[in-house]
Amino acid sequence: MKLSAVERLRRFYKLFSGVDQVLILINADPDAIAGAMAVKRLLWRKVAGVTISSINVIKRPDNVAMVRLLDVSLIHIEDIKDPKRFTRVVLVDSQPAHSDAFKRFNVDVVIDHHPKTEMEVKYADVRPDYGASATIVTEYLRAARIKPSVRLATGLFHAIKTDTRNFERQTAMEDIRAFQFLFRYANTTLARKIEQADLRIDFLKYFRIAIETMRIHRGRVFVHLGAVANPDVCVLIADFFMRVNPVTWSIVSGVCDGTLILIFRNDGIRKNAGRVAKTSFCQLGSAGGHKSMARAEIPVDAVADMIDVNNDRQVLHWVIDRIEKKHPASQSCRKDAENTGGFPP
Repeated sequence: MKLSAVERLRRFYKLFSGVDQVLILINADPDAIAGAMAVKRLLWRKVAGVTISSINVIKRPDNVAMVRLLDVSLIHIEDIKDPKRFTRVVLVDSQPAHSDAFKRFNVDVVIDHHPKTEMEVKYADVRPDYGASATIVTEYLRAARIKPSVRLATGLFHAIKTDTRNFERQTAMEDIRAFQFLFRYANTTLARKIEQADLRIDFLKYFRIAIETMRIHRGRVFVHLGAVANPDVCVLIADFFMRVNPVTWSIVSGVCDGTLILIFRNDGIRKNAGRVAKTSFCQLGSAGGHKSMARAEIPVDAVADMIDVNNDRQVLHWVIDRIEKKHPASQSCRKDAENTGGFPP
């Protein structure tokens, strides 16, 4: 039986009391940041305190701009000195299985739109048919009859635009309804400033590396960037190549903090990036995602016997071989029609 927004909100509120110290954990991106802002607003005056914490260091320019322009107060997970002081932990736009960092905490609540994974929590609202977690929390705000502030509405507005790529990828009617509701209260000029702040001068060198080292085979572009300062660089490059005709797949990898990061993008036509990521790399680390976008994270130690991660050419060929063997470009993609769980994009 499908629960109403009011019933979901009632079950959510039932878990909290006025003495609770709540920790909201996120892997910071626009959807996660905005979702955390909304949950904090929902719990205003209902709990003793709320802290938003990210497991990643925020370096991507648009995310930095979002935090600054919307005045979002958050701390890095490593700066939490006394985790035991939190009596409730909420995970937004992720699930416990998505990162070992989440497993350090006893998660009570999960609100997410990625494919569902196994979890034991007191309350889970996971809707993989939705284009953004921001849509889910917007429904909570409406059920609670809360008029969002300009900053909150702008954050949620930007999050839905970003995660649906302006409604070009997986989108539900609920995403459109939430977007229309938020449009009344959002500052679109502010949202545009956040959206356009997506490049840093030190990121430009990676575009040169990508263009010089890319390999193209039957519409698939493969790039290995070597060591990167931030995994978000791989996302930017992968999205960039999807704008190039006649590219239908973009697979970009890089090494950051002892982890091999792989970002998958495709045009969504008879393809499933989540399935390709999972079947190619899940044996080595976390992998999975949506039909048109996916991600894999592999500890360098897990591939030490297979490749020298310091040899960029070798890593690139290893990635190509591993994907092409399981998913040759000439093979029909009709089997990729199903969605898959795993690591979020």
